[in-house]
Amino acid sequence: MAQHLAEPNATTILSDDASWWRQAVVYQIYPRSFADGNGDGIGDLKGILSRVDYLADLGVDAVWLSPFYPSALADGGYDVADYRDVDPRIGTLAEFDELVEALHARGIRVVVDIVPNHTSNLHEWFRRAVAAGRGSAERERYIFRDGSGANGELPPTDWLSVFGGSAWERVDDGQWYLHNFAVEQPDLNWSNPEVRADFVKTLRFWADRGVDGFRIDVAHMLTKDLTEPLPSRAELELIPRDGKHPLIDRDDVHEVYAEWRAVFNSYDPPRTAVAEAWVDSARVPLYARPESLGQSFNFDLLLADFDAAQFRDIVTSNLDLAALSGSSSTWVLSNHDVVRHATRYGLPKTRRDESGKTLEKAGNDWLLGGGAESQLDRERGERRASAATLFLLGLPGSAYLYQGEELGLHEVADIADEQRQDPTFFRSEGSEIGRDGCRVPLPWSAHGASFGFGADGAHLPQPGWFAEYAVEREEVDPASTLSLYRRALALRHALQSGEQLGWIETGRDDVLRFTRPGGWQVVTNFGSEDYPIEDGANVVLSSSGATDVVRGESTVWIAP
Repeated sequence: MAQHLAEPNATTILSDDASWWRQAVVYQIYPRSFADGNGDGIGDLKGILSRVDYLADLGVDAVWLSPFYPSALADGGYDVADYRDVDPRIGTLAEFDELVEALHARGIRVVVDIVPNHTSNLHEWFRRAVAAGRGSAERERYIFRDGSGANGELPPTDWLSVFGGSAWERVDDGQWYLHNFAVEQPDLNWSNPEVRADFVKTLRFWADRGVDGFRIDVAHMLTKDLTEPLPSRAELELIPRDGKHPLIDRDDVHEVYAEWRAVFNSYDPPRTAVAEAWVDSARVPLYARPESLGQSFNFDLLLADFDAAQFRDIVTSNLDLAALSGSSSTWVLSNHDVVRHATRYGLPKTRRDESGKTLEKAGNDWLLGGGAESQLDRERGERRASAATLFLLGLPGSAYLYQGEELGLHEVADIADEQRQDPTFFRSEGSEIGRDGCRVPLPWSAHGASFGFGADGAHLPQPGWFAEYAVEREEVDPASTLSLYRRALALRHALQSGEQLGWIETGRDDVLRFTRPGGWQVVTNFGSEDYPIEDGANVVLSSSGATDVVRGESTVWIAP
């Protein structure tokens, strides 16, 4: 018979454990789409504050707030106009302080996004740079170059931005500035001491307000070597990414992070940081070292199919990488940049080359085709998503959850072109559908103009089927995805001890089983045939509800 362990106290006082992050469950909030407290269609701090008990009941250890800073929303808030303030549409600094206090009172820590590669083109620094003209000290904070061609009318290079189109934009006096992302996101010059000093000031500003940690956006792209002559795009592709690439994953970026680490360690307990670093796996430990940021995201599970061999290889390799740095690994299945995993797992397998490298973003073809229901098996996607989530939550290391996945939400495909907001869609002329589908505001109730998100509408359209996934429905349904997440997080706190993992052979290629310190076991069946459980096993959680077998595409937890 399944044993029910006690729920943790949701109002515990925040501990001073400096290692809290090593096995924390962190819940990502995309503020503009979480909850709208003033009814203007945009999520805000008041909205988040009204849902802190929901977060406490869910059982998360920390909340990660995606950017809430003043922004023109050229890139969903990642075009920051002021790093030390709150966007007036989202709230005030006083409301931020109130939110931190409310979360801390419930034992929930706060992580904020830092976006250091670029500012908004509305940032005071950039406005001054454009006005000051060629050769000015103000322009030295960014990356300005003269153009090519007879009269400088062509970009300095043929480089492309991540969002499509040229990576250079011309200003009125004829010079060009580098923007690796949107035109509205000019890259900073990290060789400039003023840039470095200002970000130290920003880190202290938020740490002094009680922020417990920082998520560092595109942490691998800050420092650059732009010694003339600049290479062409074709030449860039041939340069190894071994620490000396002109633009990506340079060794000298860790000089910046060593300075930041000194700032983090000046607090008690030390502030934490996690790198968003899309780099070769062998270089991940550089970011996760205690003298650098201390932890780095692992996106491998997010890119994998629902496949036992892929999952085992990824877990084994990433635990080895964590051991090299002395950090703990991170695990994530969904975030604000990718198709939700309930949808990915309900679609045909991702197309890969012979080496296993992903050839296209999972779900992009489906979205471009209008999100045809004939291609998506919703029930299977949700079943697999629950199984994968329980697998992930059983692993040693920190787990990152994205808002709405605890409801089993699918990607929203039906968004009209004129309603889209993601620059990826516009810069690629629609060949990349963009990330709006995972950023649609959450459904809190089954009725109303915005399903309880706010008083009226929402800034992105919510489909009618959101009513089925509303919090008010799922929280009273013991068989819902929300109920499963709540039970899983409570049990994780009760069962978790140590950071070791041992594989147990199952006799089947499609079934993975591992044990954690104290005898906690996790069994995931990636296949379709039931996997028997030995008599007397104390099954405390099952994604399928069955406690005598592991059903196909499901996971069970076994307590000692």
